[in-house]
Amino acid sequence: MAGALLLNASNEALCVVSTRRALILVLKDKAEMVVESSQRFHSERIDIAVPSVIRLLHYVRVPYRSTIPLSRRSIFARDQAACQYCGRAAENIDHVVPKSRGGRHTWDNVVACCRPCNARKKDRLLSECDLRLRCLPIAPKPSLWLVATSRNGDPARVDPTWRTFLGALSD
Repeated sequence: MAGALLLNASNEALCVVSTRRALILVLKDKAEMVVESSQRFHSERIDIAVPSVIRLLHYVRVPYRSTIPLSRRSIFARDQAACQYCGRAAENIDHVVPKSRGGRHTWDNVVACCRPCNARKKDRLLSECDLRLRCLPIAPKPSLWLVATSRNGDPARVDPTWRTFLGALSD
């Protein structure tokens, strides 16, 4: 079981919690089930649907996060685990402007890349080799961070019921 999307009382997506944690929050009346899955939990006295999306009953103040942390996992989620040069399955990350040439480790300079393209590019600029970016790298929306921190980490495999609450993932 992948987990459940946890919403604040204001319907703002907060995080992804384990299915067990979601069920406990619902049973302790700290959250309500918004969307249930087709699976069910059975016990001696209770039969309850497995939560897919839950909403807290009381608003929780969350500190404002101005930027999304840059990590390998979040880069793969942003780029949908595809090489940004050729489209094959990505295995590495690559700095568009190499660090040896003054490139920084920022959202607009790091992309997912396959090993052959990474080896072909080496520490050169794009103008010095025959590679082209398929799309410009930009910092993702906060909804992508929720997907990246979930267990599957792939926007293409996100539970379809979550998309309503997360908005567009690929903008």
